[in-house]
Amino acid sequence: MNPKRGEIWLADLNPTLGAEIRKTRPIVVVNSDEIGVLPIRLVAPITEWKKAFEGNIWHVRLDPDFANGLTKPSAVDTLQLRGIDTLRFVRKIGEVPLSIMNLIVTAIAGVIEYDPFLS
Repeated sequence: MNPKRGEIWLADLNPTLGAEIRKTRPIVVVNSDEIGVLPIRLVAPITEWKKAFEGNIWHVRLDPDFANGLTKPSAVDTLQLRGIDTLRFVRKIGEVPLSIMNLIVTAIAGVIEYDPFLS
């Protein structure tokens, strides 16, 4: 199994602690395909969209379509990034276009307060 950047997979995120997103759910692979020798992927979990997420810099809305394989309006939660072993990946369900990956990367940059103009 070789999940790629921008792909959406079902993944088993258990066990978890506290407020971490749990259970088997969709995730999007965010790491570059060019790094790493271990079977680990940096992923962001996908959860059901809630109106309360509007205005949050860390939630990226995904509406269901044929390409992403989602069945309901959803949100990529970039605040809950985590590295997971590919053994947790259950099956591929879709992928996101580059335009959405750019929104996800921008959200991650906001979460970590990355400013490319700081020296």
